[in-house]
Amino acid sequence: MDRSPESVWNECLDIIRDNISRQSYKTWFEPLKAIDLDEEDDLVKLTIQLPSRFYYEWLEEHYFSLLRKTVTKVIGPRGRLFYDIVIEKDDDVEQGGGASMHLPARQPANEPPSQPSASPGDAPASSQPSAPPASSDSAPDPPGRGTGSSAPAPQSGGGSPQGARASGGPRSGSGQPAEQSTETEEAPVQNPFAIPGIQKAEIDSQLNDGYTFERFIEGDCNRLARSAAWAIAQEPGGTSFNPFLVYGGVGLGKTHLIHAIGNYARVNSNAESVLYVSSERFTTEFVQSIQRNRISEFSMFYRQIDLLIVDDVQFFSGKEKTQEEFFHIFNALHQSGKQIVLSADRPPREIQGIEERLLSRFQWGLSADVQPPGLETRIAILQRKAEDDGIELPQEVIEFIAHNVKSNIRELEGALIRLLAHSTLHQRDIDIDLAKEVLRDLMQDSKVNLTIEEIQRIVCDYLDIPEDLVRAKTRKREVVRARQIAMYFSKDLTQHSLKTIGLHFGGRDHSTVIHANKTVEDQIETDDQFRSMVEEIGRKIELRAR
Repeated sequence: MDRSPESVWNECLDIIRDNISRQSYKTWFEPLKAIDLDEEDDLVKLTIQLPSRFYYEWLEEHYFSLLRKTVTKVIGPRGRLFYDIVIEKDDDVEQGGGASMHLPARQPANEPPSQPSASPGDAPASSQPSAPPASSDSAPDPPGRGTGSSAPAPQSGGGSPQGARASGGPRSGSGQPAEQSTETEEAPVQNPFAIPGIQKAEIDSQLNDGYTFERFIEGDCNRLARSAAWAIAQEPGGTSFNPFLVYGGVGLGKTHLIHAIGNYARVNSNAESVLYVSSERFTTEFVQSIQRNRISEFSMFYRQIDLLIVDDVQFFSGKEKTQEEFFHIFNALHQSGKQIVLSADRPPREIQGIEERLLSRFQWGLSADVQPPGLETRIAILQRKAEDDGIELPQEVIEFIAHNVKSNIRELEGALIRLLAHSTLHQRDIDIDLAKEVLRDLMQDSKVNLTIEEIQRIVCDYLDIPEDLVRAKTRKREVVRARQIAMYFSKDLTQHSLKTIGLHFGGRDHSTVIHANKTVEDQIETDDQFRSMVEEIGRKIELRAR
């Protein structure tokens, strides 16, 4: 062959990667290595090495058709896949003396099986009971990685893999699984999360590596939650904050914070096993465990976690069986001193459809809320986001966005991304004019929402004059100037009548408002310094319009 096994397998991986989830690819295909590619008996044989028998069983169950089609597409109709499966020392199949087994893939049902080239030291693939997977590919991948011997890879589409569900079944002398009768009784269900011979399963934490404490902007809106999370991350299960429940509206950083706890604890080895799971995924796993009669295995897996993070627990509402199972898992973890971290979109007592006994446990430790970020925090978030994306933003643009997007952090970052996209597509510099144009939908109600009192406050703040003086009878020069400017902007930026505007300035009539407006316009035309001052005040009013 003029192609290396690595290049052929990499081509296969490119196809596989496009057809499964990123996490599934990382878990089940990244560890595999191609070790041989040769032609024999008019076949092109690609051999890949698997770390354990458990990999074979999972691939047989879930990627049978995908592997067959991929190998055929890359190598051709003569292509066949072989597995070389490592046999580790603590596996009872090691008694045969071999370090690995080399077995062929199963063939499509209408083809005769090819004979494997197994060495004399190879042990039969059924020498150790296998642990069948607990769920389909859409369910979470069992985190454990076990030891084992070789078994054939899938080479035809559809149907359950032969030999993957029953242990000790008949095999051909070559190591090829013999055909099993459909009436053969299945072996007892085994734990899909803990592989025989392994004391503690290796667990994929499901954490987002980008959510760390370093990237979390602290402010008055989240200081308590952040401080508690930091303490928990340093000593999971060792504080009185167990369970720790962080709650608040959407897009306020709850998920970021609970991921940060897990990431810090994992990187610093403060918890041996860390797992993040959404309430929806937990429920899906539980339902599948019921369908497969594997509830005990499901419970056993979750009870071994040292730091369990469950997002959006409000979605347990109305799911009585799921609540009951989570209640028992919660108790087992808490009694064992394991750390539990939860998030919700509202305080525990306001969650409807959750059993009282579970709600009371949610409040055993600490419940901390996160509020919408204040102006300073929003500015800091935008500055951090701009730095991360390598964007240079004028300060007035950052302030414009921060003043006008107040609901949550997600929308704040979305506004920045939208601004960057328009700047790139239209090849325009990011400035205040572009920001107003792109984000005009955020400002469309500003005229309605802006009040005369707000204008008075901004003008008086800028001119350093007590706000109540513009509504008083005083005729001091600096107060009259502030009053006239405030009237000018009130007429221009609100929908109030001249009479209403006059009433807000100490009961003055509409003619006073007209005079103030004309005076300001005339002075803008003749006094550059005054015009600059009015323009600066106008920018501040526009920024704080909402």
